[in-house]
Amino acid sequence: MTPDAVQAAVAPAVDGALRTPWQRVRRVLPFLGPAFVASVAYMDPGNFATNIQAGASYGYALLWVLLLSNLMAILIQSLSAKLGIASGLTLPQAIRANAGRRTNVALWLSAEAGAMATDLAEFLGAAIGMHILFGMGLMPAALLTAVISFALLAVQRHGHIPFEMAIMAFVAVIGAAFVVEIFVSNPDPGAALKGLVDPHLPTGALYIAVGMVGATVMPHVVYLHSGLVQHRNKILEGNSRREHFKRELVDIALAMNGAFLINASMVIMAAAVFFANGIQVTGIEEAHQTLGPLLGQLAPAAFGIALLASGLSSSTVGTMAGQMIVDGFMGWKVPVFFRRLLTMIPALIVIALGVNTLSTLIFSQVILSMTLPFAIIPLIWLTSRRDVMGNMVNGPTIRMLAIAVALVVLAMNVVLLAGAFF
Repeated sequence: MTPDAVQAAVAPAVDGALRTPWQRVRRVLPFLGPAFVASVAYMDPGNFATNIQAGASYGYALLWVLLLSNLMAILIQSLSAKLGIASGLTLPQAIRANAGRRTNVALWLSAEAGAMATDLAEFLGAAIGMHILFGMGLMPAALLTAVISFALLAVQRHGHIPFEMAIMAFVAVIGAAFVVEIFVSNPDPGAALKGLVDPHLPTGALYIAVGMVGATVMPHVVYLHSGLVQHRNKILEGNSRREHFKRELVDIALAMNGAFLINASMVIMAAAVFFANGIQVTGIEEAHQTLGPLLGQLAPAAFGIALLASGLSSSTVGTMAGQMIVDGFMGWKVPVFFRRLLTMIPALIVIALGVNTLSTLIFSQVILSMTLPFAIIPLIWLTSRRDVMGNMVNGPTIRMLAIAVALVVLAMNVVLLAGAFF
């Protein structure tokens, strides 16, 4: 995308010359992409684990949890994008510029823990996808995953737009796969609708519901989104930055709601196939193996393709986030390929030790949940400061809603810790 293309897209909004629907669409199109890259983290292998367990154990009853999580994610991602657009800084850079050194280092260590946990889950998920699709051993699958992820990172070196298009293609593959799953599983529409609008927790469902929230609102993309908007932000000045944010809100709405539909499809499929037939599922591989006898071979193939696409795309995005984190907090220029190599090591160790993959995925989501407040709270603090945000500072309503989200996340962590230790 050229500077002229962006300026042409922004100009009608500034001049008020929006005469046709096509003009409205045309001014939004150049801004689509950043939120779709961020949304990959909302449909990663950790989401597969929590959503399938939720549907298999409690049917459609926890769909409302996904809806609530999605609303939280939309708010947090909009704040992250707004910070990047208004300040011209990524969230890690803004923290470094406005916090003391000790606070900066502590928040960096927290962010690194979250990024490494994310990489572990996503790399492992891609390897499992290779394993169940092609019958490869987990270790060869992991090594092949590494090669493909390096190739995806190489695409980024040819510009942001080709990379964003590649990620959007992966999202489309995941979505198409779960359209197939919904079609062949024949779910109950009435029960699914009730699960969306009836906020109650079945007995014993609290822990998995909290895990679903933790798997949806991901800390590393809270940092990442503020940087993804930068390459479009560099050529925008003055009031047009507010117009840029309005266009980015469309991007966020499309991407986050698309991720919600995919996550909901996972729960609905598991409810229609496993819960309805009284089948308890304790692992992703087991879920894949069970789909064939119940629904035919198309269903497990679609499931494996979706898991592989999820793992490959989200692991690449996770590496980008990790690079942005260390650059922003510490000012260290770490090559993205070296970062990818380092973050593969924990997943390779887990695979070599033969550790249970489902337990590892769930454990990674617990770590993510623990580190999430260390991203959200500084984000709320910075976007509520006029000296950082200028005329795009949070208003009272947005500030209150953001604080409410932070309190929900903190309460969620208390539940997770209680469940983990007691």
